[in-house]
Amino acid sequence: MSALLFYKNPIALNSETHRKLKIKPSSEGLNFSGKTNSVLLAGVEFAEACKHFPIVFAKVAEQRVLPVALLGFRDQENLFVDASGQWKSEYVPAYIRRYPFVLAAADASGQLAVCIDEAYAGFGADEGQPLFSDKGESTDYLKAVLAFLQEYQAQLERTDSFLQALRDCNLLMDVAANVNLPGGESFSIAGLMMVDERKLHALPEAQILQIFRSGDLAWIYCHLASISNFSRLPGKSPASVATRPASSAPATAKPTAPAQKPAKK
Repeated sequence: MSALLFYKNPIALNSETHRKLKIKPSSEGLNFSGKTNSVLLAGVEFAEACKHFPIVFAKVAEQRVLPVALLGFRDQENLFVDASGQWKSEYVPAYIRRYPFVLAAADASGQLAVCIDEAYAGFGADEGQPLFSDKGESTDYLKAVLAFLQEYQAQLERTDSFLQALRDCNLLMDVAANVNLPGGESFSIAGLMMVDERKLHALPEAQILQIFRSGDLAWIYCHLASISNFSRLPGKSPASVATRPASSAPATAKPTAPAQKPAKK
């Protein structure tokens, strides 16, 4: 199984092996997300996420970018989770909410299966939600988790179509987020891209209409509106001040690569 952000030992759930095991909320809350400064977003999340985080596009490979919610400026810095594991915003990205579950390829066949992080503190507890019945059938709780994971996967695939449209229209440009610290230190978060609104306005009418009818235009403007959140991120930490990203070539410090709502536990 390929490496997944947050997951230490993801394993496929098995109705025989895990029939007697249960799951309960961990006392650590969302502390598992405390050392990442960005997480993957599905496009459907943009409308809520744009109220809280900068939504940018992170370069993860040649000719490949992913939409991410920027959670901090420094490597391994998440300004939205406190020491007790409580989230300091009204919206938690689905990438985080799905933990400790994930839909992933569990073997060489590539077939997706419901997996769980075996290292999760609430897994295998004597109390909590059962995952399987005595007959080995999925409980209503596990069915709800699966429904969420499948919907999330479908939304990621829809987001891939959105990203392809951005590439086809050549709408993305390189940007760097400049950060100035009170002590005089400054640095840039590079490897980021955002939509060039000038290129968007210059598109032929037929392309604009296609983008509008697909729903992509709404996602684009949620992304653009979210950029103002760069100036609000420091409010989560009195030690930093950021400026609006400026169009530039990639600078010095790049964000951590993002890896990737189950039902409430």
